[in-house]
Amino acid sequence: MNITKVNSLILATTALLLAIALISFPQASFEASQRGLQIWWGVVFPSLLPFFIISELLIGFGVVRFIGFLLEPLMRPLFKVPGVGGFVWAMGMASGYPAGAKFTARLRQENQLTAIEAERLVSFTNSSNPLFIFGAVAIGFFQNASLGIILAISHYLGNICVGLIMRFHGKENVISKPSINRRKRIIHEALRSAHESRLQDNRPLGKLLGDAITSSVHTLLMIGGFIILFSVLNKLLSIVHITAVVAYLLEYVLAVFDLPEELGIPLFSGLFEITLGSQLTSETPNISLIYQAVITSFILAFSGLSVQAQVASILAETDIRFRPFFVARIFHGFFAALFAYILWKPLYINTIVKPEHGPNVIPSFSLNTNFSMFYDFLHIMWTYGPIITLTTLCCYVLLYIKKIRLFS
Repeated sequence: MNITKVNSLILATTALLLAIALISFPQASFEASQRGLQIWWGVVFPSLLPFFIISELLIGFGVVRFIGFLLEPLMRPLFKVPGVGGFVWAMGMASGYPAGAKFTARLRQENQLTAIEAERLVSFTNSSNPLFIFGAVAIGFFQNASLGIILAISHYLGNICVGLIMRFHGKENVISKPSINRRKRIIHEALRSAHESRLQDNRPLGKLLGDAITSSVHTLLMIGGFIILFSVLNKLLSIVHITAVVAYLLEYVLAVFDLPEELGIPLFSGLFEITLGSQLTSETPNISLIYQAVITSFILAFSGLSVQAQVASILAETDIRFRPFFVARIFHGFFAALFAYILWKPLYINTIVKPEHGPNVIPSFSLNTNFSMFYDFLHIMWTYGPIITLTTLCCYVLLYIKKIRLFS
């Protein structure tokens, strides 16, 4: 029996067992599905939609090409990617998973990146956004806004390290045009390139806006499906005690790194879905906050199989391979966990939290407006997010019907 037949047998068996589990535990499956839908409906869709639409417009107007010319002297020496990678990096950090993959795939389709450059870029531009780190994890789960500083710094430092490592991925690309740091009148050249990019696109404003909304909503619908699927899958694995078995095995891995064995179940859950894994980590009793921070930092960086499946689906539309991205997530997880451990005492204990407060006490300044704005914004998303989602979906349906009529 060859490998393809074995793979087909494994996939078919897995799908059959999943169907049996869904039939056996309908109530638990429904509740898990509802939970995933609420996350997508209330937060993910309304928070990601503006970034997706704006990015499509910026690419269509040639602004991204302009930014690429200006950032070429920074991005090329550090990460061996074109300057447009700076735009993807910034937008990925601001909007969170899986925006980096979405923008990278879009630029690859525009031939602004080679396949190798795209694989390098996507490996370090997918990150958790500050809203999720501070609002959902630090304040929502741990009730400690100051913890978000450690998690955020560790997360983004880990991403930079991954980018520096992945610059060695693939063969050296031959740059056909001279480096822009040797050009004169860089601004003039950047504007000329942006104008040429706009002329090549050649879509009127109404068409460009409609395509941006349609493409963004289509991607977000796919993301919502993965969130719901993995929410149900995570619940079913817990019910049939597979989570407990794998968590027992993970306890030996945690022991190697001198981490508490009680964090095995939260870690395994986080490997599937970052929200549940972070929540379970925060609820684990009698565990020092430093160990909770290390595990949470790893979970945020690894990003969970749910996010990785979303990225794989986006990259499947291009010639960008998924394997380098998966390897990069492992590197990112270990880097982020290591930074959280190293920076804990000098940054969190000695700087953020006064020694007399202790590491598990919320300092008074952590509740000021600089941090509470993340919680306020998250509350707004939960309140008005469904309205934004429903309104956008109605617009998407109207645009889709209009598109069908034009081609019929």
